[in-house]
Amino acid sequence: MTARKEEVGPSGLASALVASGALQSDWLPTYKAVPRDMFVPDRIWPGIADGTRQNPVVDRTQGPEAWLRAVYSDIPLTTQWDDGSHIGDGLGKTPSSSSSQPHMVFSMLADLDVQAGHRVLEIGTGTGWNSGLLAHRLGAENVVSIEFDPEVAKGAGENLRSAGLSPLVIVGDGRLGYTGGAPYDRVIATCSIGAVPRAWVDQTRTGGLIVAPWGPLYGGEAIARLTVDDGTASGPFTRSSAFMRLRQQRPDLSSHDAYLKGQKWPADGTRSTTTLSPAEVGGWVEQFAIGLQMSGAFWSVERYEDGTYTLWTYSTDTLSWASADYEPGADSFDVVQSGPRRLWDETEAAYLWWEVQGRPGFDRFGLTVDSDGERAWLDSPDHPVSQ
Repeated sequence: MTARKEEVGPSGLASALVASGALQSDWLPTYKAVPRDMFVPDRIWPGIADGTRQNPVVDRTQGPEAWLRAVYSDIPLTTQWDDGSHIGDGLGKTPSSSSSQPHMVFSMLADLDVQAGHRVLEIGTGTGWNSGLLAHRLGAENVVSIEFDPEVAKGAGENLRSAGLSPLVIVGDGRLGYTGGAPYDRVIATCSIGAVPRAWVDQTRTGGLIVAPWGPLYGGEAIARLTVDDGTASGPFTRSSAFMRLRQQRPDLSSHDAYLKGQKWPADGTRSTTTLSPAEVGGWVEQFAIGLQMSGAFWSVERYEDGTYTLWTYSTDTLSWASADYEPGADSFDVVQSGPRRLWDETEAAYLWWEVQGRPGFDRFGLTVDSDGERAWLDSPDHPVSQ
């Protein structure tokens, strides 16, 4: 939900966030004391609520009203592209730093459930707004934030000092945490992960919480809220999310050419048809449920001018691939599969499992991390989702 046009500014966004339930009364004084505009650079690329697309650049020096409207809208704001290598006004290839959507910021802070005296470790300082909110609420001495990018960390530090706040900002690998401030009562990540770093569990007190966006390689993502208990961490997913990946966990995926190996499609693939539309497996929770069961697999879409497209699925070892052709209004769809893994068959089986379970949303899934690794589950840790 966004503020009405006539309410552009901190109070308008606050009203929208309170109405949506994201901004609770205990965080409202901190919201007012730590304004978002103090943590947003002059040049931003406003996004949309689900965080998957960016709009053209808005420059504060050229359009101060448009900039303020974007800052106090309930949307994410991309502040860096391509790890800082992108220049110019256009969109870069990959967003690499941002000011997160306010609704998500305060929803995750609600999940974090901080109390007076708690020590918090934040992974991903970004612009510094989230660590500033935590520092105001808990005291700067109780907040440690880790940022991998030195320039991003520098900017965050300047923003925090301008706001009169001084949490400890560390330039480093967020996977390692920071032993100098441990143990922590709470750990929060503002970047997504595909595996919970062991250091986060080890540096959290028994009874403490880890709140982090988590998602399988295939797709889909949700906020995991894990309670730590003597070296293990387990808990449910609370809500859908769409964050930038922790840089050290970004997948290095092979290109399409690595699979066809110079042959013309369908190469050595086996043809078949399916009644499961490729469009049916594209939703965010559908991707999540499929991804939990299809480790080492990812997808891409090749779109055509007539509205049709091909959904390609690949194995990370480059040995298997599948194509499924989508045509609007069709009752069956052409499939080609190649390699030791029948990836479309796996996709169908995973989707069918999700349907049989009653099409569960994110809040029925959970995650457990222990000495054996990590396992996703449905409804209870006693019911792991097999891979």
